[in-house]
Amino acid sequence: MKPVIMFIVVLLPVLTGISIPLFPFRKKIFMPIFLESLITLNSLLVFGLLVSPPDNNFAIVKFTGDLTLSFRMDGMSMVFGGLVSALWPLATLYSFEYMKHEKNKKSFFMFYTMTYGVTLGIAFAEDLMTMYFFYELLTLVTVPLVIHTLTREAVLASRKYLYYSLGGAAFGFLGMIFVIVYSMSPDFVLGGALDLAKIGNRTDVLLLIYVLAFLGFGVKAAIFPFNGWLPDAGVAPTPVTALLHAVAVVKAGAFAIIRLTYYCFGVDFLQGTWAQTVVMTVTIFTLIYGCSRALKETHIKRRLAYSTISNLSYILFGVTIMTPLGLLGALSHMIFHAIMKICCFFCAGAIIYKTEKNYIHELNGLGKKMPWTFGIFTIASLALMGVPGLCGFISKWNLANAAIVSDNDLAYIGVGALLVSALLTAIYMLSIVIRAFFMSNEQPDEDDVNERIIVKKENIKDPNWLMRFPLVLFVLAMVIFGLCSTPITEFLIRVTEGVY
Repeated sequence: MKPVIMFIVVLLPVLTGISIPLFPFRKKIFMPIFLESLITLNSLLVFGLLVSPPDNNFAIVKFTGDLTLSFRMDGMSMVFGGLVSALWPLATLYSFEYMKHEKNKKSFFMFYTMTYGVTLGIAFAEDLMTMYFFYELLTLVTVPLVIHTLTREAVLASRKYLYYSLGGAAFGFLGMIFVIVYSMSPDFVLGGALDLAKIGNRTDVLLLIYVLAFLGFGVKAAIFPFNGWLPDAGVAPTPVTALLHAVAVVKAGAFAIIRLTYYCFGVDFLQGTWAQTVVMTVTIFTLIYGCSRALKETHIKRRLAYSTISNLSYILFGVTIMTPLGLLGALSHMIFHAIMKICCFFCAGAIIYKTEKNYIHELNGLGKKMPWTFGIFTIASLALMGVPGLCGFISKWNLANAAIVSDNDLAYIGVGALLVSALLTAIYMLSIVIRAFFMSNEQPDEDDVNERIIVKKENIKDPNWLMRFPLVLFVLAMVIFGLCSTPITEFLIRVTEGVY
């Protein structure tokens, strides 16, 4: 029965999303109750699987030979599936208020809910072929979310996102073919599944394929130079951008790279090669590039988008260290960054929703009018910086520790990049906080001394509980994981050791 539940938790959100246009929902409250109930039920089913994982796989379709579309739960599935299932009900709750005055709500929630099931399909995939199938499907169900507002900017952004994603998936497909041909088994195996006898003297060819597949899957993880789609996707409604930038799409890219590196090619095959040097170099450059661009960006959601680009490369940096400690750092930052960044985006969404202000120079003095929102944003900013006592410090410590003990000269440079990034993060995040709390709303803006920023005498205040409740939970999670990180760290260590 347990293997069947893996299929059910993937299928239920997809069927729920498809059913939304079919129901009349005579009262406005009926659709939120319907959606929140089924999404929460789905998350509870996933949590049940986490507590008591199934021992067997579940095959959906069997192709020729060993090729199947099938699900199986291991440690990585538990990490990514648990993360997605914990955040999705809260994100959905937030979106009910945010989308209250938007058009085409049924269409929005149809694809928004379907994305949940597709993302779980990536998490529970037993092999590279199954993961690739749902990885492509993720692109198809999220494009309508990016284009939702149907403005010219949304159309252009969705087109760019589609082109980038399909181009990256083509390189991922190339990697999948080579892994299937040169592996002992098509299933994910911690340590790698390559058959050295089949490879022979084609080592450099396989290393080249790994680099291409790394960059291909790295498109969704916004690695340089394939990161241009992510800031542009910020034109989508904030519940979409929060999931694109914090959970579903970008983390699916990082998750795919972890699978590719540790479960397909294997670190024994990759470590110390020119391929490791190439991917680590690109990752370190992206890490600095993202936070540098965030520093000069004036649009609040685009600034957070560039911050995401930088923080995703924290995860990929841990992956490219190619040690158990490196994987520990990558997994811990994948979890903690999701919590920190979805909180930041939801704060930004609350500000935009209540004030219709999108640019940072327009936020002067708003901290006194929206103390809950900006107070929570401040804590999330400190967590992103890596302040001790908050979860961001734990993951950055794990990454730095893994790099230092790796005996890799390039990894030492990565530690320096982490320190520079922490400094730049403090500047571009706290500058927002300072404007909100300490700059007068009548003070001339530094970018235009002739123009005064005057907050309108409107009823600007914090959002209602539908938006505030998820934010409070995110802050609690940041503090709890920052002060009591031992249980989750020990769990992640067991994942890296293959116990789960």
